[in-house]
Amino acid sequence: YCFKENENVTVGKACFLISNVTTGSVNLQQEALQRIISTLANKNDEIQNFIDTLNHTLKGVQENSSNILSELDEEFDSLYSILDEVKESMINCIKQEQARKSQELQSQISQCNNALENSEELLEFATRSLDIKEPEEFSKAARQIKDRVTMASAFRLSLKPKVSDNMTHLMVDFSQERQMLQTLKFLPVPKAPEIDPVECLVADNSVTVAWRMLEEDNKIDHFILEHRKTNFDGLPRVKDERCWEIIDNIKGTEYTLSGLKFDSKYMNFRVRACNKAVAGEYSDPVTLETKALNFNLDNSSSHLNLKVEDTCVEWDPTGGKGQESKMKGKENKGRSGTPSPKRTSVGSRPPAVRGSRDRFTGESYTVLGDTAIESGQHYWEVKAQKDCKSYSVGVAYKTLGKFDQLGKTNTSWCIHVNNWLQNTFAAKHNNKVKALDVTVPEKIGVFCDFDGGQLSFYDANSKQLLYSFKTKFTQPVLPGFMVWCGGLSLSTGMQVPSAVRTLQKSENGMTGSASSLNNVVTQ
Repeated sequence: YCFKENENVTVGKACFLISNVTTGSVNLQQEALQRIISTLANKNDEIQNFIDTLNHTLKGVQENSSNILSELDEEFDSLYSILDEVKESMINCIKQEQARKSQELQSQISQCNNALENSEELLEFATRSLDIKEPEEFSKAARQIKDRVTMASAFRLSLKPKVSDNMTHLMVDFSQERQMLQTLKFLPVPKAPEIDPVECLVADNSVTVAWRMLEEDNKIDHFILEHRKTNFDGLPRVKDERCWEIIDNIKGTEYTLSGLKFDSKYMNFRVRACNKAVAGEYSDPVTLETKALNFNLDNSSSHLNLKVEDTCVEWDPTGGKGQESKMKGKENKGRSGTPSPKRTSVGSRPPAVRGSRDRFTGESYTVLGDTAIESGQHYWEVKAQKDCKSYSVGVAYKTLGKFDQLGKTNTSWCIHVNNWLQNTFAAKHNNKVKALDVTVPEKIGVFCDFDGGQLSFYDANSKQLLYSFKTKFTQPVLPGFMVWCGGLSLSTGMQVPSAVRTLQKSENGMTGSASSLNNVVTQ
C-alpha cells in the first residue's frame, strides 16, 4: 500500500505503540491496532475506488475508440462520396462537350457533302456544255451555268471548322488537392484546464469555480463545467454516484452556481475546454465541501392536528377527532374500535417509532425537526402562509414535554407571531415574553450557534436582526415549530449567509439577550 504522509505517521505511531508498550497495557495496544485497522480499511476503500475508476476508464477507452473508428469511417465515406459526385459531374461535362463538338462537326460534314455533290453535278454539266456547237444553245447553257454557280452553296460554305478537337480546357490537375488530402490529420484537441481550489469559493449556497489553462490557446471557444453532489471526500467515485450535471458554453474561466441546496457533504467539479470543432480532456476533478444542516419534520411525534410532510406543516382541525373516537371505542366495549373515516383520512402519517418521544397533545400544536444540533453553527428559513393565525419558530431540547408549548418552558426558545384578535410579535423563553417592535418579515431566518450559545432570528430577505437569545445549551437542541390555523414551509440545506456571519461578529454585547426576559411578566 502507498500511504499518504499523514497516514504513514498514524500507522508508524500505532506500530511503535504495539512494539514498545508493556504487555500489561493491552488497552493502548488495542487502540493502536484499531487505528491501524481503520487506516487500512480507508486505504482499501480508496484503492478499490481507484480500481473501479481504472475499469471505468478502460471501458470508456474501448467504447470511445469504437465510436471514433465509426466516425472516421463515416468521414472517409463522406469524402469518397463527394469525390464520386465530383468525378461523375466532370465526366458528364466532358461527355456533353464531346457531344456538342461532334454534333457541330457532323453538321458541317453534312453541309459540305451536299455542297460537294451539287458542285460535282454543276462541273459535269459545264464540261458537257463545252461540246455544244450551236451558239444559241451554248449561250443558254452558259447563262444557266453562271446562274447556278452564283447560287451554288459551295461558294457560300465556310471551310473553317466551327469547333476544334482541343479538349484541354477540361483537363484536371489535382496535385494541390492531393497535397491537401495528404495533410489530413486528427483535430487539434485543447489541453485540459486546471481548477484552482484556492480561487474557488463556497458561500451563501453558491459555489464559484475558477480554472486556468496551463498553456495559452487562442483557439478555445468556450468551456464546459460539470458538477455533481456526493457524500465522499477525495477523488470522485464511479459506483453509486449521481450523474454529472453539465453547464455548457461558458466563455470565461470561472462560473458561479447559485441558489443551491446543500443536501450533500461535498460536490465534485471538472471542466474541459472546447474549440470550434472538439472538446478537450477533462481537468483533474476537484471536491469542495458543501456541508449544511438538512432536516425534515418529525411526523412521528407531531400533534395530531398537524398535517406534516418533509418540510411542510399545516394545521388540520380534523386530525385529532379520529383518535378521540378510537379512544372512546376502546373504553366502550359495546362499541366497535374501528377508527372513524376522518381519522383514516390522516392515517397516512406513520406510527410513532418504538422508543421515540411521545406525540405532542393538548394545546401544544408542535412539531420538531428530526435532526439534533449538537455543535457548530447552522441556519434555516421558515415561511408562513399568508392567512396563518398563529405560529412559533425556534429550538427546543429533546426533553420538551408533550403538553409543553414553545417558549413557555426553560427548555425551548422561540419567536411567536399572533395574527388572531390582535397582532403581536414577540420572543419567548421560560414563560416570559419580550415584545418585538419590528415588522413581521415574509420569511424568517434562524441562526443557531450551539457552541457559542446563541439563537438569532433574521428577516431572511434583508438579513435584519429581529432578536437574539444568549444562553448555554446543555444538551442537543431540535428545530421546533408551532402552528395554528395555517401552515409553515421550511428551507433547509442552507449555509450560514455571509451577511449573518458579519452581523454575528458585531452582535455580541447588543441588547436583546435572554436575560432581558427575566423581568418580563410571565404569560
